[in-house]
Amino acid sequence: MLVTIEGKKGEERPITTSLKVAEVFNKQHKDVLRAIDNLVSEMAAESQSAKLRSDMFFKTTYKAEEGGRNYPLYFMNRDGFALVVMGFTGAEATKWKLKYIAAFNEMEATLKRIYEERKQWEIERAKGVLVRHILTDTIKNVLPESPHKNFMYSNYTKLIYKVIFDKTVEELRADLKIQKSESIRDNLTKEEIAEVENLERLTTGLINLGWSWSYERIKDFLESNVHQKMAASK
Repeated sequence: MLVTIEGKKGEERPITTSLKVAEVFNKQHKDVLRAIDNLVSEMAAESQSAKLRSDMFFKTTYKAEEGGRNYPLYFMNRDGFALVVMGFTGAEATKWKLKYIAAFNEMEATLKRIYEERKQWEIERAKGVLVRHILTDTIKNVLPESPHKNFMYSNYTKLIYKVIFDKTVEELRADLKIQKSESIRDNLTKEEIAEVENLERLTTGLINLGWSWSYERIKDFLESNVHQKMAASK
């Protein structure tokens, strides 16, 4: 791909590389590297901020497929790319400049969608924390003391996962490829989190109605709720 999304979560950005630029513009990679080195030196001489330079260009190395040797490589963002190819001329150069611009636009639109989905996920996750606390408080305040009380929230959580995903907690962790120490909810979609919240709210309501004496009755009610929603969505 001409342009890819790189960076750790929350800091992703669309980038391309000096190697890809050299390839598609039919240039020697060493010439593209030299051009970028000169640009970075000129920006430093003109007292451009180090952050601006590092945002535009990030120098690293890559391992060649043949020989396995390491060679220099630059990552660059849209602005860095524009500076590098500004002087490239000809019909082919113009065609590839336009393709790069389209690729950057596509990746930026993808990032915007990712960020918006992540924002919605974080909102749903925060709601889920409150719903969970309400359920745990209900168990603590409504249910009578017993040797099994401390396990009630865990049992209802396992039940909810089983009803929604038809999997045990262990099977769900295996499917999500997460360790026992990792949170299942942190690896669910916002839609799945919302479904978990819905059943936790239902469970809280049923406990307040006095249903806590019948685990099977609550299980049947939750399953019926899920089946009705599935039928309505068809």
